[in-house]
Amino acid sequence: MFAHFYQNIILKNPKSIFVILLITLISFGFYSKDFRLDASSETLLIEGDPDLKYLQEISKRYGSKEFLILTYTPNEGMISDSSINNLLSLKYKIQSLDWVHSVITLLDIPLLNSSDAPLQERLNSFKTLKDEEIDRVRGFNEIVSSPVFRNFVISEDGKTSGIIVNIKKKKEINDISKKTKEEIEDYKDLIKKQNHQNIVEIRDVIKSYENIGKIHLGGIPMIADDMMSFIKSDIIVFGIGVFLFIIGTLWFVFRKLIWIIVPVSSCFFSVIIMMGILGLLGWKVTVISSNFIALMLILTMAMNIHMSTRFLQLRENFPNKDIIELIRLTTYKMFWPILYTVLTTVIAFLSLIFSEIKPIIDFGWMMTLGLITSFIITFTLLPSLINFVPKESISLKKYNDSFITNFFAKISQNNHKLILIITSLVIVLSLIGISRLEVENSFINYFSKKTEIYKGMKLIDEKLGGTTPLEVILKFPKNEKSKVDDEDEFEDWENEDDQNDEKYWFTKDKIDKISSVHNYLDSLPEVGKVLSFSSIIDVATLLNNNKPLGTLEMGVLYSKIPETIKTEIIDPYISIKDNEARINLRIIDSQENLRRNDLIKKINFDLKNKIGLKEEEFKLAGVLILFNNLLQSLFKSQILTLGLVMIGIFAMFLILFKNIKLSLIGVVPNFIAAFFILGIIGLLEIPLDMMTITIAAITIGIAVDNSIHYIYRFKEEFNSLKDYKKTLILCHSTVGRAILNTSITIVFGFSILVLSKFIPTIYFGIFTGLAMLLAMISVLTLLPSLILLIKPFGK
Repeated sequence: MFAHFYQNIILKNPKSIFVILLITLISFGFYSKDFRLDASSETLLIEGDPDLKYLQEISKRYGSKEFLILTYTPNEGMISDSSINNLLSLKYKIQSLDWVHSVITLLDIPLLNSSDAPLQERLNSFKTLKDEEIDRVRGFNEIVSSPVFRNFVISEDGKTSGIIVNIKKKKEINDISKKTKEEIEDYKDLIKKQNHQNIVEIRDVIKSYENIGKIHLGGIPMIADDMMSFIKSDIIVFGIGVFLFIIGTLWFVFRKLIWIIVPVSSCFFSVIIMMGILGLLGWKVTVISSNFIALMLILTMAMNIHMSTRFLQLRENFPNKDIIELIRLTTYKMFWPILYTVLTTVIAFLSLIFSEIKPIIDFGWMMTLGLITSFIITFTLLPSLINFVPKESISLKKYNDSFITNFFAKISQNNHKLILIITSLVIVLSLIGISRLEVENSFINYFSKKTEIYKGMKLIDEKLGGTTPLEVILKFPKNEKSKVDDEDEFEDWENEDDQNDEKYWFTKDKIDKISSVHNYLDSLPEVGKVLSFSSIIDVATLLNNNKPLGTLEMGVLYSKIPETIKTEIIDPYISIKDNEARINLRIIDSQENLRRNDLIKKINFDLKNKIGLKEEEFKLAGVLILFNNLLQSLFKSQILTLGLVMIGIFAMFLILFKNIKLSLIGVVPNFIAAFFILGIIGLLEIPLDMMTITIAAITIGIAVDNSIHYIYRFKEEFNSLKDYKKTLILCHSTVGRAILNTSITIVFGFSILVLSKFIPTIYFGIFTGLAMLLAMISVLTLLPSLILLIKPFGK
C-alpha cells in the first residue's frame, strides 16, 4: 500500500510535492527563530542527581552568591604605591558597574593584628591596607600568613591577588508556578543576555588596565558565557565548513552543477526544518549537541550520494528509459537499504537516551528526529528536483574505474590470511586499550590553553587554592550544652541582660570535631584551600596572644563580633539553627594523577575510620561530587549504550537479511572498528568524557550503513551472476564507489570539528572520523573476504 502511494502520488506529482516541501520549509523556518542555545552548568550534570538537590539546599542555608573572580599580578610589588593605587582604581571602576553588588580585594581585608589597640576596639573599627596610617608591610604579612585569607585573596608567594566581584541578586520570576514555559524560557534568555553584557563590560574594564600587570577573569558566569560563545562559534564554523566541504566533494565525485544543487538542497531543507522542530519543541542545543547541524549535513549527504550514484548507474545501464521510470527504479532499489541504514543509525543515537546525562540524552533525541527528517526529505525532494532537470543535463561521462576500490577488491580476493591476521591483531590491541580506559578528567582540560577559561582557572588553581569546590557538612547531636571549662577572659564583654543562647552552641566536642576534620582535609595533597570555623578559631587564637579560647569565650566572641564581619567570615561555616558546620575546600583540578573517585572514597573512609565520625554525622557535597558522579556514570553509559546498539543492529540485520551468517558477517567489521577506536583512546591514555563516550555507539550506527548497502547490493547482483568473485568485483566498482565517496565525506566532515575550542568536541571529531575510515576499509576488505570464505548465499 505504501509503495503504491509513493509511486503514484509522490513520484508522479513532483511539482505538488515540491510546493508542499517549500511550504513546510517556510513554516518550520519561521519557528527556527526560537532555536535556542544553553551553556548552563545544569547541562553538564546527571538528570535528577540527588547530590545536586542537596548542594542547592546547602547553598541556600549557608548563603551562596554569584560572583566573578579576577586574578591580579601587578608589574611591581603587591604593596607598592602604584600597585595599591592601580588596585583601588580597578576596584572602583568595577564597583561602578550597575550590576556589581560589591568588590572584595586585598585592600578590604580587616587587619586585626596590625595594631596594639584593645581587641574589641580592633573588631569594631578595623583598619585595612588602604588606610594611610596602617603599617603596610605588617598588614600585608598578616594577610599572607592568615589561615583565612592566604591562598584565597592572596597567593602564598604574595605575588598574585584575587579580586572577588559579587553580582547583584537577579530579580526572581514572580510566582513561577503560574508562568508558561515560554515566559520562563524568555526570562532565562534575558538573564543570559544580561550575563553576556556583564562579561563584555568587565572585560572592557580589564582591557583598559592591562598595562598594570596580568589580569585574568574567572568564575562560573564567565565560563557559562564563554561556553555559549563556543557553541555559537562551533555551530557556524561546523555548518559552513561541512557545507563547503560537501560542495567540494560533490564536484569531485560528479563534476556537474546539477549534482551539487540537488543534494545540497536536501541538506538545506533538512537542517532548516530540523532547526524549526527544535524551536517548536523548545529543545536547546548544548555544547554536547553543538555538532548536530554538521552531523545532519554529513548523514543527509551520505543518503543523497547513494541515491544519486545509483540513479546515474541505472541511467548508464538503461539509456532508453525515461526519467520518471529511472527515478521509480532508483527509489525501488534504494528505499529499503537506506531505510535500514537510517534505522540502524537511529538505534545508535536512541541508545544514548539510556544514559543518565541530560545533554547526551537530548543529543540522542535530536539526531533521531534529524535522521527521520533527512530520510523523508531525501525520498521526496530529490526525486522531485530530478524531474525538473532536462534529460541531457543528467548524464555523466562514463565512470572510470576507481583505483582504490579495485585495490581493495584484489586484497579481498587474494589475501584472506593477511586480512584475518591483521583483524586478529586489531582485536588484541583493542582489548588491551579498552582495559586501560578511564574516565578521570579535569574540567580545565576541556578547554584550549589559549582560552581565557583555561588561563584563569590554571592561575586560580595554582596560586589561589584550587578551583573545584567540595563541601563537608558536619552534623552534630541535638541538645548538647556547653561546659565552661576555662576562665572567661572576655568577662568585660559579658552583658548580664544578654539573653542570646547562641553562644552556648560552642561546645568543646563540636570545636574539636571541626578542627580535626579541617586539619585532616588540609593534609591531603590534592586539596588546596580549606576554610571552616576552625580557620576563624585560628585567627582568634592569634589575636588572643596565641592562647586557645575556651568554648564560652568563643560563644561570647561570636555574639560580639560586628554583623559585617560575621556575615562574611563566620555564617558561611556554621549553622547554629541547623546544628551543623560546613567545611569548604577546593581541589587542585590541574594536579597530575588526580583521581577524584579515589579521593572521595578515601575522605569518606578516613572520616569514619581515622576521625571516628559516624556515617550520619557527615556528608560530602559540592561540584566535585556532581562532576565525579558524571564521570562515573560514563562507564556505565558506555557499556549500556554499546550493548544496546550491538543487540539492536544485529536484530535489524536479521530482519533485513533473514540469515544469521550474513548478519554476523555484516556487523563484525563495524564492531571491530568501534572497539579499535576505543582501544586507541585507551592506549593513548585519553580519558573518556561526555563526547568521546558516544563515539563507539555512533560509529557502529553510521558505519554499519556501508555494510547494509554492500550486502544488499551483493545479494541483488549475486542472484544474477551466481559467482562470488564476479559479484565482488562488480560491487566494488559500483556500490563500493558510493561507500568510498560517502565515507570520505563523513571522515572529512568530522575532521571539521577540530576547529572547535572545546577539547572533547575535537576528540569526538578526530576519533569518529578515524573510526569511519577504519570501518570503510573493513567493509571493503574484511566484509567481502568473509563473504568469499563463508559463502552465505550458498555455493
